[in-house]
Amino acid sequence: MKFLRAAMAVGLSILLAVGMAAPSQAARVYNPDTNTWETPSAVSTRSRGGSPIKKEIVDYATNYKVGTIVVETGERRLYLVLEGGKALRYGIGVGRDGFTWSGTHRITRKAEWPGWTPPPAMRKRVPDLPAYMPGGPENPLGARALYIGSTLYRVHGTSEPWSIGQAVSSGCIRLTNDDVADLYERVKVGATIVVNH
Repeated sequence: MKFLRAAMAVGLSILLAVGMAAPSQAARVYNPDTNTWETPSAVSTRSRGGSPIKKEIVDYATNYKVGTIVVETGERRLYLVLEGGKALRYGIGVGRDGFTWSGTHRITRKAEWPGWTPPPAMRKRVPDLPAYMPGGPENPLGARALYIGSTLYRVHGTSEPWSIGQAVSSGCIRLTNDDVADLYERVKVGATIVVNH
């Protein structure tokens, strides 16, 4: 009996040792965002963890008035002008090649968990898109949306935080759901938004 218990203990310790060593040598998964092979835990942690670009207050010399949103497409950053030469800087996802734009507009509407009606041109490019998608966690507009003038574009959330810092959209400016909810509370309808290409 003692021999059997000892043998089982040795077998269990071998299994545990193999199991502990496995993750570093386990099959890796391809991450198209970084064009690298990674362990599954690295990918899932990043997916849950939010934007790779953290929100922060920075020095920001500008002539824009407090409350103005400035989108720097090339930087993949959105600045909300604060008092005292400061701004709140957020990481963003922007339009991919052929879908970038620039201009000065106003925020004309705000919505929580907005529904989405894909524009006809997008439905032509992607025929299996629904005519309308109700708001919710699976909706591409995420938790909040700020509508930009009379354009088809919005500043909105996303449930794909790993896309922040990338050129991925059809022209909209995307933030993580946490960041867009924070911005939504700070920005008033009528605020100026400046998008620089």
